Amino acid sequence: MRSFLAVLVTFGVICTSNGTPTNLDDVLAPPAPPPGTCSYPANCPNKVFPRADKQTWMMNASTIIMPCNNTGFTDPKTTLGWGIVDFDWSNSKGTGTAPGWAKHSPMDDEEMLFQQVQMTTAATSGTTVWVYRCSVYAYPWYTSVRTILDDPAYAPWFIDFKPDGPWHSPKCDNNFNPPKCSDHYHMQEQTPGFPHGDGDCAAPGCDCGTAPCGFYLWNHSSTAVVNGQTFQEWFIHSYMLNKVGQSNLVSGFFWDDFWPAPGSGFPDASAGKIPEDTGLQMDEWARITDAYHANMDALRNATLTAGKFAWQLMWTGGSETGVGGTCPHAPVSQSSCASELRSLCNETAPPQTRAMMYSLNTVNRDPSQLSSLQQDLANFLLIRGPFAWLGHGWLGCSKNYPFPKEFNLDYGEPVDKICKETAPNSGVFTREWTKADVSMDCNTWTPTITWKK
Repeated sequence: MRSFLAVLVTFGVICTSNGTPTNLDDVLAPPAPPPGTCSYPANCPNKVFPRADKQTWMMNASTIIMPCNNTGFTDPKTTLGWGIVDFDWSNSKGTGTAPGWAKHSPMDDEEMLFQQVQMTTAATSGTTVWVYRCSVYAYPWYTSVRTILDDPAYAPWFIDFKPDGPWHSPKCDNNFNPPKCSDHYHMQEQTPGFPHGDGDCAAPGCDCGTAPCGFYLWNHSSTAVVNGQTFQEWFIHSYMLNKVGQSNLVSGFFWDDFWPAPGSGFPDASAGKIPEDTGLQMDEWARITDAYHANMDALRNATLTAGKFAWQLMWTGGSETGVGGTCPHAPVSQSSCASELRSLCNETAPPQTRAMMYSLNTVNRDPSQLSSLQQDLANFLLIRGPFAWLGHGWLGCSKNYPFPKEFNLDYGEPVDKICKETAPNSGVFTREWTKADVSMDCNTWTPTITWKK
């Protein structure tokens, strides 16, 4: 069986041991689109799929993980076998005394992440790549962002601090003489610092260009045209689908975060008080949210037209039109197995009408300890549609991700379009594949995969 590998560079969130996310981006939800529309963030059934030539039933190509090593590059040998390997942007960050991009002058996270992608994809034949981009915050440790942040001509594309303080987030980095200051709003969320921060910089301080390091805020509603580009044009063609995004090595993206509805909480903002520090008024806030959705609609269309895909376009459970969650749960559980499979064994259920990511169950969020591998595999094979991946969402850095031998087996292609219950209320569900018969007895939580001769 030919092996395929894809790499997705993304932004990590922290989940508790019981799987409950502690970051707002998985506690909060994007504002709902207008009823009856497919406006982003809605992903309407049968409307948002990867390009047809990307489809595969191969099990090893239908897998995904999110590893991270914040004290150096991730050894490609540790991610062999997985279909999609998702690296947090904190990979090679330089925590503690370890070398990393936080210690570089200027910081070069964007380049080091792509270097990690190249290292990992080179380790497996047929490799493709997904790359991380934040859709709400501007990270100056990315060269593409730092370049325009340092250029005053692009000032309208960033949201500023309100004119008069006090401000919760500092405007200046006083490690330099004179201090580095910026009137563009920024907060210290997950930001490298000197001598210590979320990633430890080298003396004399953190180098993000002429401005202090921090999470800056895109102004999606800006109408300013700079160097012949609108913000939307730059956002799509010079930031997302730039030279790297258009590369033949890159087949998709992780579009992190969302603009909240007016008065709602911002994702990944525990270190800042955005409304208070910016003085955002409800009418302005509403315009930015609407503009964000318009920009993301345009980005989604451009991405699909380019034959690429994104994590946020996947179904990971929950609403049939929802965006993919970073800390997903298995859509079939032991406690509700029968009712969930009855719902999902349906031609109009999300596993058939969306591209699906199915999360494996673990012991204490340790990917080396799978609590129900056989059950998860069987349920995945029962409900999956043409586009689906089985694996892990965000579990944190410095974890071991062994590739189960069962994922290297060839189950063929489904003979049955969907799974079915053997009899009304039997609690036993089956699906025939060309090389195996798959069943799940929800009464005893017993999976069976019988190979054909």
